[in-house]
Amino acid sequence: MLYRSLLRPILFRLPPETAHAVAMHSLSFAPGLTSRFLGTRFQRSPFGKLRRFGLTFDNPVGLAAGFDKDGIALESLAALGFGFIEAGTVTYQPQPGNPRPRLFRLPADKALINRAGFNNEGAISFAARVSRQKPQCVVGVSIGKSKAVEVEGAIDDYLRSFEAVYQVADYVAVNVSSPNTPGLRELQRADQLDALLRALQKRNRELAEKSAREPLPLLVKLSPDLELKSLQEIVPVAQQNRIAGLIATNTTTERANLRTPARQVADCGMGGLSGSPLRRRSTEIIATLYNLTNGLMPLVGVGGIFTAADAWEKICAGASLVQLYTSLIYEGPAVARAINEGLAQLLHESSFRSLEEAVGSRAIELSAT
Repeated sequence: MLYRSLLRPILFRLPPETAHAVAMHSLSFAPGLTSRFLGTRFQRSPFGKLRRFGLTFDNPVGLAAGFDKDGIALESLAALGFGFIEAGTVTYQPQPGNPRPRLFRLPADKALINRAGFNNEGAISFAARVSRQKPQCVVGVSIGKSKAVEVEGAIDDYLRSFEAVYQVADYVAVNVSSPNTPGLRELQRADQLDALLRALQKRNRELAEKSAREPLPLLVKLSPDLELKSLQEIVPVAQQNRIAGLIATNTTTERANLRTPARQVADCGMGGLSGSPLRRRSTEIIATLYNLTNGLMPLVGVGGIFTAADAWEKICAGASLVQLYTSLIYEGPAVARAINEGLAQLLHESSFRSLEEAVGSRAIELSAT
């Protein structure tokens, strides 16, 4: 494949964040050209229309938050065959993020370590840009806490971001699980999360009434490092606040069982690990959440998806939709098409007549409990 044999070796000679910036700006330079070149080559609807939390998806494979934080290349990314794109994470206050270097490759593990710290131009700037060039697919927007805001002021900060992106988002993902913003994961505590979600849903209803539309689907993104007890406490909070779905999972702070030499891993320092090493744990969390919710709350599975088999496992664990990020870096722009085509084949070879029938079919087996 051209990407693996030619483009990836060139990009991997650059520092990771530099390579990412080159790719992003290349995609943003001529979105129309990218769409014309790739749009006819990438099948986007091998499953018919999928209905999830009130929205219609061309296919179940999405791009996870973190790849396009400022919404600069959404049209081109949509042309790669993703059924949906989750942009961000955006914060209300523009912020540079953590000092560089803050992104590291672990090729032996097909993994990344990042401690970017929500570097973005701010929710208002993001919304203005996306309003001018929204792609023809479902667009979710991930919102997080501004670093300068203490945890005690997090609710007002999230509300401001929510208001800013409301008109350009098809759904909003509440990121309370990044390990790279001090204090953020405290918001996963049941009492903190309940207060935040109550405030967001109240504002959601108010804005919907003013604009004569239905409230936006609100999702919550969780950490893979949560214990079973925490998940058992979070699920009722999500249900009571009529959360549309849960995203499982964000990156992990764990470093166990890596092929990369320990000294090299240590040199990367703090940050969230993504990619293949996260696959098993995120699948366990998905299956556990599916069982805890009795399959009644849609789950978005993310973590270590490189192949159709990986995506199929997430779906059988309980995911209604899946997302990827790290595999786009390692496998290149054809990865969404390859996974969708492979999923269609796996579905055809299975005993299921639809993806809906496959969702959660192995949840008991794959659960961490």
